[in-house]
Amino acid sequence: MESIPQREPVGPVELPPKYYLDYFLFLVEFVEKLYREILNKEERKLIRDFRALPEDAQCLFVRFSNRRGLFFRTNKLKYAEIEDIPAALYELEEKGFIEELSAKHEAYSEEILNLFTKEEWLKLAPPTELSLKPLKKPDLIRYLVNTYAFDFLITPISEPVIKVGYEVEVMMLKFLFFGNRYADMTEFVVRDLGKVNFERYRDDAYTARFATRQDAEDKLMVSLTAEQLYEMQEAATPPEEIFDWFMNWQASIHQLSEVAQPGYVRLINKIGAYLERQKLLEQALTVYQLTEHIPSRERRVRLLNRMGFVEEAVALCELIAQDPQNADERFFAIDFREKMANSKKRVKKSVTRFLQESQSVQIAISYRYRVEQGVADYFVENGYGAVHAENYPWRGFFGLIFWDAIYDTNVQAIHHPLQRMPSDFHQPDFYRKRAPQIRQRLAELDTSEKFEQALESTFIEKFGIANVLVDWNEVLLELVRLIAKSLTPIQMRAILLEMAVNLRENTRGFPDLMVWGKDGLELIEVKSPTDHLSAQQLHWMHFMADLGVKARVLRVEWKLE
Repeated sequence: MESIPQREPVGPVELPPKYYLDYFLFLVEFVEKLYREILNKEERKLIRDFRALPEDAQCLFVRFSNRRGLFFRTNKLKYAEIEDIPAALYELEEKGFIEELSAKHEAYSEEILNLFTKEEWLKLAPPTELSLKPLKKPDLIRYLVNTYAFDFLITPISEPVIKVGYEVEVMMLKFLFFGNRYADMTEFVVRDLGKVNFERYRDDAYTARFATRQDAEDKLMVSLTAEQLYEMQEAATPPEEIFDWFMNWQASIHQLSEVAQPGYVRLINKIGAYLERQKLLEQALTVYQLTEHIPSRERRVRLLNRMGFVEEAVALCELIAQDPQNADERFFAIDFREKMANSKKRVKKSVTRFLQESQSVQIAISYRYRVEQGVADYFVENGYGAVHAENYPWRGFFGLIFWDAIYDTNVQAIHHPLQRMPSDFHQPDFYRKRAPQIRQRLAELDTSEKFEQALESTFIEKFGIANVLVDWNEVLLELVRLIAKSLTPIQMRAILLEMAVNLRENTRGFPDLMVWGKDGLELIEVKSPTDHLSAQQLHWMHFMADLGVKARVLRVEWKLE
């Protein structure tokens, strides 16, 4: 067997002084190549005019665009690699990339005032009978913004302050490249510092994430709306206002593109849950009714029942029971129907009954805060091998076996070279698009030996390359080998297919421990006296039992030492 590859010790990596400019130029060229047909007039102008700038001016603009905020105090700018910052500022202003602070920027008043310290504003603020010194800076800024006219406030500012232009166009270029709002230019740095090693593809292998301008604008709009929700919550906006804002927004949008739907669904469920926590039950129900995706149906049943609409709740529960979307819905429907049929007595949940009927084991109370390790040590002391593994080896098993299918560029889910997972990874059509490859792969692996060989070869070949399912650690190979040696090919194929049809749900909930001995492998879910069994954990317990894989729950009882 080939040895496990070891990471070579690497000294500190030094990036070139203007590394960020190289990254931005690469991003622009990449986006222009892939999305030329959907770029608008202003985006094309930005690209054209940016390329015409002197290098120092390009660097300064990229520095601005990589920082938070649109306003900067030019006296505070210090970049050693930019030889003449005043000249670069002049070029940027001449070509319309920046503009001086003026009264027309009132919409950004809080951001602008926050450029200065509290002490500076105590000197700049207009005279007042009130003492402003005791106020904290955020309160001082709010007082000034709400008390004085904006142009009056900025008049005493004597030093240059500039606003960066093309903010919308730069945002769109980055969004087209990354496909989301959470990734940023630091991804290039992470790669070049050797922190993450990405899978490599041919230059012509990348496909556009967005087929049309509408696709990109819809997904961006949903992302920005989710950010606005967060900002409103942070600002303690009354929940009634958040409800009105969201309902007005969603009523104004057209039929969203397919690529924007997952984000829209997440936003609906996030707002519904928030309104529930705020005790606005009717409003929460109204929001949940905008989608059928999990967990909205379960939440609607619970709300309807709580509000006294029992018949409606039962009817919706019946629909869930006929076609549950995940384990949570499946067991919820079972439990709720039983509760309705036996309304005069207390009905235990499926997960509670399963847990209470499980075996128990006594563990020293010193393991109270690491209960899984306590049970693992218990098995080791009794002559077994045991490790606290949870989802880790199963996710790695799937990622290694189906590596080529996951990152197959023919599926058109790889859109840029810094992508850690395909864009359809958590979507329902992940399996549908790859079903022939997945089934062909499993047909080839008709013995445990072939499974083990496939795992080893992929582990060695791909070691260290980013895969959302594979956490690179030498122990992973030993654990996936253990699975391959202990389970039959039929069992492994069934587990992998169950994961494949719903990666979002079925890559979690695996038992805590892997325990092995003369009787083979056993999977153990550990529960402390105050812990609960989740629906997804119960799903895997039933699934493993149906397959003939040994799996059980162990309840822990504390033993005084």
